[in-house]
Amino acid sequence: MPVTGTGDIEVSMADCDLKGRGILVTRAAHQAEGLSRLIHACHGRAVLFPALEIRSCATPEPVRRLLRQPWDVMIFVSPNAVHHALRLIPTERLQAALFGAVGQATAMALRESGYGIDLLPEQRYDSEGLLMLTPLQRLSGQQVLIVRGEGGRQLLGDTLRARGAEVGYAEVYRRTRPQTDPAPLLSNWAQRIALVTATSSEVLHNLIAMLGERGWPLLRQTPLLVISERMRIAAQRQGFKSVLLAAGADDESVMKAIRDWSEGFPEAAKG
Repeated sequence: MPVTGTGDIEVSMADCDLKGRGILVTRAAHQAEGLSRLIHACHGRAVLFPALEIRSCATPEPVRRLLRQPWDVMIFVSPNAVHHALRLIPTERLQAALFGAVGQATAMALRESGYGIDLLPEQRYDSEGLLMLTPLQRLSGQQVLIVRGEGGRQLLGDTLRARGAEVGYAEVYRRTRPQTDPAPLLSNWAQRIALVTATSSEVLHNLIAMLGERGWPLLRQTPLLVISERMRIAAQRQGFKSVLLAAGADDESVMKAIRDWSEGFPEAAKG
């Protein structure tokens, strides 16, 4: 029996047995349920340790004005961007000739809200993948709105500007680091945690800071699953001993990578 969630990948129960291994789920608390459910369905233990909190933007009115304008292209960088944008204009429709999403989970959030997807990476689910798409190669005079959280990477906007677009940012939410005592997690880390997941660079940065000096030796020796080649390279440079790569940030892509790791667990466990 397949287990599915928000993406297109099916995780087969017949092929998926984590044998009770503990998987550290670091997604924001309100987004951890889907991956946790898949882990439990595959006979694993989801250990929740949110390394990110999502809050509403501090000054919503300027953002509302941007969202109400018509755009040639509107690009959403995450499911949070979709949900928080629609909360800001709950009775209105977004207006854009083309709607884009960086990844599958973001695309699903848009579709569930009644919007079609015109721009979605075909293989690499990140800004680099989106920028490979043909409609985004030449944008002279086009008005593009990037819907995201406060701050973040500049690659997407800078590249679109270089291709002739007029780029605006609707920063519809804020990301903060949770204030959580890591001592209970660290006290029996080796017995509880076989694999760590991190679905954004900020999540990983926060996790390192939250676990502190005591936790770093444990964390770096534990296999780490990330969602982009950029994150993989950065994690290796930071000193992580074993870094695995999922095809995307959606629950199913992460779960498929967890399953693949588990199937070769004796090798994976040795790092």
